[in-house]
Amino acid sequence: MGFNWTSQRLTQVFAQQKTELSEQDTLRGDHDLNPGFFDPTRNKTPAAVVVPLVEREHGFTVLLTKRTDHLHDHAGQVSFPGGRVDPTDRNHCDTALRELEEEVGLPRKHVSIIGELDTYVTRTGFVITPVVGLIKPPFPVEPDSFEVAEVFEVPLDFFLKPGSRQRHFREFEGYRRYYYAFPFNDYFIWGATAGMLVNLCEVLSLNRDNNISDNDVTCNGE
Repeated sequence: MGFNWTSQRLTQVFAQQKTELSEQDTLRGDHDLNPGFFDPTRNKTPAAVVVPLVEREHGFTVLLTKRTDHLHDHAGQVSFPGGRVDPTDRNHCDTALRELEEEVGLPRKHVSIIGELDTYVTRTGFVITPVVGLIKPPFPVEPDSFEVAEVFEVPLDFFLKPGSRQRHFREFEGYRRYYYAFPFNDYFIWGATAGMLVNLCEVLSLNRDNNISDNDVTCNGE
């Protein structure tokens, strides 16, 4: 049974989380499932993404994009709207909202920022700040055809449902590397996006009637 999330409740959750956070931000990343995979000496590229929660009539959804196949970084993957920090950006929130406008064509005036998830470090050297925003329809969507092949939404309750979270692995440089994944219909949501969604689930599952079990984890070679 889904939890009856409201805009007010989600806002309260992230306001409470902000007051409880220590000065040291938790550093999440691909190394969560692969101890020793994190290289602190590697040059890092700062980036930010929006985690857009859309308030639909039958419950909140998560807005995601599928990147075009010809891009240099993460081609064809499902991702949150976002990208590298520009020198002219005022902060990470400004970066995330600018990228949302550029990639999806969704103006920032439709987004109410309620907080952030933990910083996420990728194997490819990006240090990502995930900014959580609430969006209430109607709103325009005009994706940049060069970067975005598709914009779609997934019910928030799907990610919170026991068994939706999986753990997969691939062979990389002679080692088995694990990563989170959320298969949904014809979409395979994995990697950094899935890792940030796991973090979102952790935040929300601590603030609902029933915590989500992490026992339904599968492992395969996809």
